[in-house]
Amino acid sequence: MTMQSWKPFFEQIEQKLYFKSLVGFIEHEYRHKTIYPPQDKLFEAFRLTDPSRLRVVILGQDPYHQPNQAHGLAFSMMKDQPLPPSLRNVYKEIEQDLKVSMNYDNGDLTYLAKQGILLLNSYLTVEHGKPLSFKGVGYEYFMKDVFSYLMTLDQPIVFLLWGTHAKRYQSFIDQSRHLILNANHPSPLSANQGGWFGCAHFSKTNEWLTKKGYKGIHWTNKE
Repeated sequence: MTMQSWKPFFEQIEQKLYFKSLVGFIEHEYRHKTIYPPQDKLFEAFRLTDPSRLRVVILGQDPYHQPNQAHGLAFSMMKDQPLPPSLRNVYKEIEQDLKVSMNYDNGDLTYLAKQGILLLNSYLTVEHGKPLSFKGVGYEYFMKDVFSYLMTLDQPIVFLLWGTHAKRYQSFIDQSRHLILNANHPSPLSANQGGWFGCAHFSKTNEWLTKKGYKGIHWTNKE
């Protein structure tokens, strides 16, 4: 799959001043600093999930900020790398919610992207060792445009907004057509304060999709 399916969206925004400025800034940062994910994976979430097949959006905060982790999909890990605490908590909630088992040796969520889940972060890039280092550089405008475009799609979508930064975008979602599910971010600091474990987002997503006539998501990463 290529970015071709998102061409109408990117054609809409590529001439906007904020987007030109954002792209220029990001390219500068990649040249001079250690930035994650790898530059060729910056729009990986869009490349893997065709808008016509999109059923769920998961929105987090920003990419993992250590080497060999982020690869362009929110919460997902490069293959053969140990699970970070946030993703481990996601797996725990999937197991608890759906009474299934997860493979904790595999943190690659590409299998979800291929089922029509857009795995986005509020900020698509991060500097090595510096969480939220790209806050305030223009991603906020980009994300608003993403949500505006999603509202033009024909199908109903489930929006899973995890954490404070993600929840800010709920006002851009048409709640008469789409389902919004909010939860604390699954990172240990937030999850252990309550509001993550027991959120049951995975069963609620499948129940709603089924009611709308769509197939539920196969959440487990075990065959």
